Amino acid sequence: MSEEPAAEIQLLRSQKAKLIEVLSADADFVLQHADSLCLLSPHGYQQVKSCRVPTQKMTDLLDHVLQRGPEAARGLLKLLKEQPMQETFPMLSFVKDLQVDTLSTGNKETMTKRKQTPETQDLIPAKNKRSNGPGLVTEKQLMSVARAVGRSWREIGRMGLEIPSVKLEQIEEDHSSHTERVFAMLRHWCTCQRENATAAHLHSLLSQDDWALPPESIDFLLESD
Repeated sequence: MSEEPAAEIQLLRSQKAKLIEVLSADADFVLQHADSLCLLSPHGYQQVKSCRVPTQKMTDLLDHVLQRGPEAARGLLKLLKEQPMQETFPMLSFVKDLQVDTLSTGNKETMTKRKQTPETQDLIPAKNKRSNGPGLVTEKQLMSVARAVGRSWREIGRMGLEIPSVKLEQIEEDHSSHTERVFAMLRHWCTCQRENATAAHLHSLLSQDDWALPPESIDFLLESD
């Protein structure tokens, strides 16, 4: 029984760099969910919350969870598999596959709750399942779009994506890189749109008259592969 929690801690630690990269797109969203499950101590929560840099915030959060031991690690892994997290961070689907491979003997109950069998998940990578034209836009596509957006990114956010100015100001404060700011804006749009955050929908919004991006920079959103 004592080996299973240790395995979960090892899994969390081994994927730490990738988790930081994925979850930093909306670090506050992760922090609030983790706090609602009491995965951090009150002092740890305040310390993580005070950090302004998203990547550092996620690093501190993961460190605090790991330091709290097996129960906290198990709770975070469970949280990362839940629907709100999976919908907010499409690239996070790898967590489910890794947990099936590494901890299958101790998590049969969790595995049976999934809509797909572990075998199906292994055979069909999440990247492929989400890369269809009518499907949800991927993190890779968002980054490509972010690189194509110029100085008019705030106008695109306000007028095209209907993101409040307050949120855009927060994004600008949290990210020093232009590309990262645009990427964070697009990720926020995805979070708000949820099942409507498709590549085709984003392409349509970015093709409007006043803030239209060059077709060659966004037409890849309509590709089926």
